[in-house]
Amino acid sequence: MKDQFPAFRPLLGAMTAFSTVLTLSLGASPTFAKDPFRATNQHQIGDKTEAAFEAFFRDGNYTLGQSDLKQAELSEPNEPLVYAMEASFAYTNKDMTSLNSSSQKTLASAQRLLATDPLRGNLYIAVGHFLEGAMILANQGTVSGAPGALSELQQVYNYLDRAEAVSATDPELNLIRGYMDLMISVNVPFSSSDQAMERLAKYAGPRYLADRGLALGQRDLGQLDAALASVNRALQAAPNNPELYYLKAQILAKQGQNQNNLTLFRESLKNFDIATQKKNQLPASLVAQIERERRRVAERLSAAPNNAG
Repeated sequence: MKDQFPAFRPLLGAMTAFSTVLTLSLGASPTFAKDPFRATNQHQIGDKTEAAFEAFFRDGNYTLGQSDLKQAELSEPNEPLVYAMEASFAYTNKDMTSLNSSSQKTLASAQRLLATDPLRGNLYIAVGHFLEGAMILANQGTVSGAPGALSELQQVYNYLDRAEAVSATDPELNLIRGYMDLMISVNVPFSSSDQAMERLAKYAGPRYLADRGLALGQRDLGQLDAALASVNRALQAAPNNPELYYLKAQILAKQGQNQNNLTLFRESLKNFDIATQKKNQLPASLVAQIERERRRVAERLSAAPNNAG
């Protein structure tokens, strides 16, 4: 993504990280309404949608998540999160046809939701415009696509502001906006991450995703002790997620490099290995990335004197 327009590229990164969070309402069966974001004042989100969300983001199980997502589209066709998650994976797989279809469905379902749930309706209209911007950049490139992408970005924040006017402390809103703002702040010069960090720390939910977002931001800002504490909190809530062990391995490797500490490198390797134990449930491209980074750390250890660290 290095060739993408710099003010929009961080949002694309947020897409892939959810698959790091753009991937949530009225279900077709309100009796089974679920809400993975809120312990109180819950909104109606279908049980299949919740199952897919938790498979992807709590457990890091893409195989199960994709199966649940197919069922959710059939049984909960009015839920915009379903199409937002589908769009994020289409983007990851460079499937522009599916990205176009899913982004349009995200917008349409979010528009229908406005009358009954203005907070989530506005929130997912924002997500839909974000997906439209991602598609413009993917199809047209940086130079040609920049004006259209900026126009979509303006719409994104317009609708996020409308959602925030409904409930400024809503966990789902602060999770998605916190990720977006944080990714921008760590990639764009003269931007501040303070407000994004506050959103994730104080208001966002579920906590395992909020702490994951904090860990990602703190890692990129060089706040490695704080990042390690955040990812450990996320692991307490989501101990089966291989992506969290991968993130912890990255943080430990950075600490080991900064401190020239082989003990930290060894701890990093252990966490890389825990992540790859579940590689069958992860996308092949992500597995290849994890294994590539693990090799670098292993090579660093092999090249070091036996008495170092």
